[in-house]
Amino acid sequence: MTADADSAIKRFSAQPSGLPQADTGENYGIDRPSGLTPSLTLLFSVTCALAVANVYFAQPLLASMAQSLGVTSGLIGVVVTATQAGYALGLLFIVPLGDRVNRKRLVLTQVMLSAIALAAVGAAQQWLALLGAMIVMGLLAVVVQVLVAYAAVLATPSQRGQAVGTVTSGIVLGILLARFTSGLIADLAGWRAVYFVSSGLMLTLAAVFWKVVPDAAPPRHQDTYRALIRSLFNLFITERTLRVRGLLALLIFAAFSVLWTSMVLPLSAPPLSLSHTAIGLFGLAGVAGALAASRAGRWADQGWGQRVTGISLGLLTLSWLPITFAETSLISLGCGVVLLDFAVQAVHVTNQSLIFAARPDAQSRMVGAYMCFYSVGSALGAAAATQVYALWGWMATSLLGALISATALLLWVITSRLSLPKHQAQPG
Repeated sequence: MTADADSAIKRFSAQPSGLPQADTGENYGIDRPSGLTPSLTLLFSVTCALAVANVYFAQPLLASMAQSLGVTSGLIGVVVTATQAGYALGLLFIVPLGDRVNRKRLVLTQVMLSAIALAAVGAAQQWLALLGAMIVMGLLAVVVQVLVAYAAVLATPSQRGQAVGTVTSGIVLGILLARFTSGLIADLAGWRAVYFVSSGLMLTLAAVFWKVVPDAAPPRHQDTYRALIRSLFNLFITERTLRVRGLLALLIFAAFSVLWTSMVLPLSAPPLSLSHTAIGLFGLAGVAGALAASRAGRWADQGWGQRVTGISLGLLTLSWLPITFAETSLISLGCGVVLLDFAVQAVHVTNQSLIFAARPDAQSRMVGAYMCFYSVGSALGAAAATQVYALWGWMATSLLGALISATALLLWVITSRLSLPKHQAQPG
C-alpha cells in the first residue's frame, strides 16, 4: 500500500509548475506542498482498517451472540442491520462535516467516541442494549469516509483513483482481518473480548493520530450545517453519476452482505461445525479484493471504468455458482469468496473514482451520499439473508445473492447504453 502511495506522490511532485492544478486543497485547509506523505498514507490506511473492522467483527460471531443473548438465528442478522443503519445516519449527518470543519478534530472525536461505543457493545447484557450500542458504533465508523475524501482531496485528478485505491486497500484488509481476528479472539476469550480489545486499540490510535497528524486550518466552506446537509440531498437529484453508481453500490453490497452475514450459519452448524477462527479464515481468501481495490483505481484513471465495472459484475454473478456448494465443498466456497470479493471491491473503487471526478469541489458530501447506498444495501442484504436461510436453507440464500448480482449487471448494461451516443452499440 505504501509503495503505491510513494509512486503517486513522486508523480505528483514531478509535474511542471505551469500545469493547472484542480482542487488545490486550499478550501480544505491542506498544505499542498507536503501532500499525502507515505507516513500519513500508512496512518490513514491503518485508521480505516481498524474503523471498518468494527463494523464487520460481528459476522463470524453471530451464532455465539444469538446463543449468549437467547436470540433466534433468523433474528440475529438484525445486529448487522443495526450497525449499517447507524452507518447510514453517520454518512448523512457526520461525513458532510468534512467539507466544513477541521478534519483532524473530526477524526479524533469519532475515534475516541468509537472506543466508548465498542466497550458498550462488549458489556451489553440485553438484546436491545446490544442493538443500541451497535447503532452508535456504526454511526461513528464513518470516520473511514472522512479519510477517503481527505485522500482524494490531496491527490491530483490524474492520480485520484490510485490514491482512493490505496486507502481503500486498507479498508478491504480491515474487513478481511476483522473476520479472522474476531474469530480467533472469540475462540480464546469469548465474543465480548473482541469489542473490549478493539476499544483499547481505538484509544491507542487516537493518541497516535493526535501526535502525528499536523493541525490544519478549517475548510473555507462556510455554509451553515443545515445548508450543508441540504446540499448533500441535492446531489442525489443533480448528479447522474452519483445515482447510477450509488444504485450499483446498493446491489453489490447487498450481495456481499448476503454471503458474509449468512455464511457463518451453515459453517458453524453440523456436520461442518467449524470454529470461529476457521470461519474467519475464509475472509483471508478474499485478499484478491484488496488487490482489486488498488488496481481498479488505476484502471479508472486510464478511462477503463465502465469496462472494469461490467466485467466485475459478471464475475460477481458467476461467483455464486461455487458458493452454492459451501455445505459440501469448502474449496468451492473459497473459490467463490475470492471471485466475489474481487468483483465487489473492483466496482466499489471504480465507483468512488468516478464520483470524485464528477464533483471535486464536494468530496466529503459525494462520498457520504454514495456510501448511503452502500449502507442501505448492506443492511437489506443482512436482514434478508438470515431470514431466507432460516426458512429455506443455503441453496435459497445463494440464489438470492445470485439474483441481486444479476440485477446489478443488468442495471449496468441499461445505464451504459443510455449514456452512449446512438451510433454506438456496445457498452464500454
